[in-house]
This record gives sequence, C-alpha cells and structure tokens, in this order.
Amino acid sequence: MELGNCIIAQSGGPTAAINATLAGVYTAASQKKGMGHIYGGLNGIEGILQEKFVDLRQVLCSEERVRLLETTPSSFLGSCRYKLGQSGHLEEEMARLFSVFADHNIRYFFYIGGNDSMDTILQLEKYQQAHGGNVAFIGVPKTIDNDLMCIDHTPGFGSAAKYIATTVQEIALDTAVYDMDSIVVVEVMGRNAGWLALSAGLARGPFGKPAADLIYLPEFPFSEEQLVADIQKVRSEKRQVVVVISEGIQNAHGERIAEAKTKDSFGHGQLGGAAKQVEAIIKARIGGKVRAVELNVPQRAAGHCLSATDIVESVQIGEAAVDAAWNGESGVMVTTERAKEGSYRLMIGTTDIIHIANQEKIVPESYVNQEKNHLSPAGLAYLAPLIQGEISAPVEAGLPRYAYLSEWQ
Repeated sequence: MELGNCIIAQSGGPTAAINATLAGVYTAASQKKGMGHIYGGLNGIEGILQEKFVDLRQVLCSEERVRLLETTPSSFLGSCRYKLGQSGHLEEEMARLFSVFADHNIRYFFYIGGNDSMDTILQLEKYQQAHGGNVAFIGVPKTIDNDLMCIDHTPGFGSAAKYIATTVQEIALDTAVYDMDSIVVVEVMGRNAGWLALSAGLARGPFGKPAADLIYLPEFPFSEEQLVADIQKVRSEKRQVVVVISEGIQNAHGERIAEAKTKDSFGHGQLGGAAKQVEAIIKARIGGKVRAVELNVPQRAAGHCLSATDIVESVQIGEAAVDAAWNGESGVMVTTERAKEGSYRLMIGTTDIIHIANQEKIVPESYVNQEKNHLSPAGLAYLAPLIQGEISAPVEAGLPRYAYLSEWQ
C-alpha cells in the first residue's frame, strides 16, 4: 500500500453499466484514508497523455451525484480507441505517461474497458517492470461483448442482453400482427463472439416459446443452404419468422459476410450491414416480405432497460479494484467466478493481466443447440440470471435524468 493519488479512466465502446463501475471505484477510493486526489482521466489513455484531468472529489461531491452516475449510460469521462504505440513512438509515449504519473504523484491507475484496454494495462505493467515505477495498474472489466477471459461475464453485458432480448420480443410481437408470411432479420453486435446474439434466445413469445426462431453466431460457420432449410422448417409451423444474427457471422472459409476493408488502430475492420446481406439472400432464395433491422448503437448504452444484477455487480467490481490496488496488486484485472452449486452467486477476485490481454472468450458449443441455430438449456441457465431485476434512473419531465460531466464541472 502506497500513499498517493489515483486516476480513473474509461475506454472503448460505452455501455449502460460502465459508469456504475466508475461509481464503485470512486466510492471505494474516497473511503481509503491517505488516498489523496482522485482524478478522472478524460478520453482514456489518450487524454492522460495530454494531462486532461478532472478532480472527481469536486465533481462527485454528493451521494446524490454518485447514485445518479450509477444509472447513467455511456462513458461519463469520455472514451477513446487509442492504441499505445500507434504513432510509432511507443517508448516516448510510455516515458510521457510515467512522467505524468510522477508529476501528479499517481500511485493507482484504474482503467475501465474491454480487450484493448486490458492490452494497455499489460503494456504499462511490462514497462514498469522493465524501467521501474510505483504505480498499481488495475484493469477493470467492461464490455457488452462479454468476450474477456477469466471472468464469468463482463459488466455491461447483462444490461445489453436484457435490451436485446426485450427488443427481439417486441419485434416478434410487431411481426405477428399481420396475416401474412414475413421474415425479419435482426443484426446485433458481436465481431468474433456471439454472446449478444445468443442473448436473443431469452426472448419469449406465446406459451413461453422463443420469440427468436433462429440465431446465428460467428463461432459457427454460416451457410446459405442451412439458412434456407432452417427458415423453411420454421415456416412449416408458423408464418412469421424472426432471425437473429451476429454482425460478425462468417462462412466456412472464415470470411465475414459484411466487413469493411478499412481498419482501425487495433486492426479491426468496420462491421455492419450483415442483416442486409442476409435479407438479400432470403429474397433471392425464398422471396416474400423480408425486412432487415440493425440494432446498432442503442444496444450499447440503453439506460432505459438496465439489469439490476448488472448494475449492482458493476459497482462491486469497481470497489474490488480499489481493494486490489490498496493491497499491493498490479498488472491484474478484477475477475469473477460463479458458484457451482446453489442459487446464482458471484465470487470476485483478480487474475494476472497476461492471461487476459489479447485473448478472446467465445461462446462454447455447449451453449447452443445441436443445429447451431439457437440457445441450448445450458446457455439459458448461464444467461438468465444476468438480466434479472429492474433499476431505473430518476425521471424528470417524463424522461430519464442522467449525469453530465459538463454540468458538474
């Protein structure tokens, strides 16, 4: 345990729970005697390089503000998709960061993010081990993709899953009103891991039957022939078909059916448009009324459809991050393990970042049915607890009231 200041930053795509985690980190840090300034780093590691800080003790100066932050979606401190070294000057950037840490007496760095953010924690820890330093680098998990290793599920995923299942259920209701044949293709996020699409299997229709008839994930090859056969099988029992796909579905050759050639700083191609591609396939092979729906960004930060389980756990994970740093840990990410017996319960710990960074947790085969086109009982048992409970932001003038940094500075 080192006395000094701390900095908290957020990175990557926003979620409905990332600010709940921020609230947990801040609350726990503010209760540690001897911990001085609690800085918020604006726009992730990119902002820290530029010394763009706010004093969170002044910003989050009341219990009311902290509670409001817990139910505010998106990234309160802003975000970035900046990869250290992308400018070609990694050593200079690292030296700059450690100079910033020293100038501000920062002893604790909490980075709330997903895969790319955990790579940043790994790089910082490796540099410190090679060059010396006294900063506790703690990765705090966040991603709706649920693809981080060594954790039962990631904060933000439960609320996104709840939103997707709710939306698919509503789409199925909309589709069913007309006495006609129709097919709706719903595209959700998921580059390599199909957790979000799988969560559509939670949606229920009449008599408790699945509202989504077919679900296709990037983990298993997508085949036009199977799609056509699957739809025809569903149509033998009902006239309206709801198909859910991950944006990253790919054929047997590993080629995604919709990916731009341009890459971001982490080498990821822009995805989107898979539903339109599938819509075209269905129109050509089957015909009839077909509609493509791309849920796009609303699924990331739907503050009106929060999972209480997700928000409560996100706060707890933030608090655990502070305890880990205070106890002398560094180069780790806060992780969870589900109790194997009894009712749903999580145990929180930490795991060395080397086992997490630059790796990806995909949907296991046991979580899908034999045909690879829907949720299995094991998948249902895994997902169902994560969307339980309702929690809402305060309402003002008929709309949710959220926390805005610009109003509190």
